Amino acid sequence: MASQGNMPFIRNLASSDRKIRTSALASLHTFLSAKHISSALGPLDVLKLWKGLFFALWMCDRAIPQQTLCAELADLIFILPREAVLPWLRAFWATMSREWTGIDVLRMEKFLLLVRRVVGAGFKWMKKNSAAAAGAQKEEEEKEKESVWDAQRVDEIVKLLGEYPFALEEATMEADRQNLEGEQDPCAPHTIPVGLKMHVLDIWVDEAGKVGLLDAEDQAAAEILQRISTLVDLLEQRSYSPAVKIRSKESLADDRLPGNKKASAAAKPEAADVNMDDDDDIQSDDGSWDGFND
Repeated sequence: MASQGNMPFIRNLASSDRKIRTSALASLHTFLSAKHISSALGPLDVLKLWKGLFFALWMCDRAIPQQTLCAELADLIFILPREAVLPWLRAFWATMSREWTGIDVLRMEKFLLLVRRVVGAGFKWMKKNSAAAAGAQKEEEEKEKESVWDAQRVDEIVKLLGEYPFALEEATMEADRQNLEGEQDPCAPHTIPVGLKMHVLDIWVDEAGKVGLLDAEDQAAAEILQRISTLVDLLEQRSYSPAVKIRSKESLADDRLPGNKKASAAAKPEAADVNMDDDDDIQSDDGSWDGFND
């Protein structure tokens, strides 16, 4: 375990002074870039870091700095050594689970964005590194024939989703019981707030689309998507929360999911026939456009 003395910037991450916070974040970036250090961090060390990062965002004002900070925090996984990424993400979800209900309405929006960015970064991290092949066209063509997804990383991210934002209450209680009876795991999920679950249910399809998981021609992506959908389906079937059940069902009905696209395409010809003679009804009565559907 790293000592507090080896991480003096932790306290400064939560400083009310923007310059001090910015300097502390730069120090953290350098700290995590050192493989021999970041690989040796224990669960309590990473929790301390995320506690500081949580309050760094808490103290951050104005939209642009908040958006920038959320992106920077999410992208920290890309400077970590391979073996340190999963503990880092577990500590993130443990921190958000513990702090979520204490976030006031005025600060909630920036933490919603942070969760979105971390989910997106996790999906992106599932892809294999292809930078080494960027210079050779032939190698690129060969790689196109292979899966761009790293199987081990996919397993870890899917497991992480099932352990935290898509966790069943019964699984959370069992993990809590094992934690009490056996070796203490400081990142073990005790309770996952309903609001946190519902937010991830709202945004996971968006973030999946950004990294190519909705590509119907990518068989590996389709299999990953099915594994995540299975977690959401379990929530719909077995969650104790009626709100989570409803949101899970709505999430699985998203038209962007490959299975739902086919159903939507099949229904379109009928809708076209019905509305062919009613073009004037497409606009609202006052001739205005009603905007995008969410």
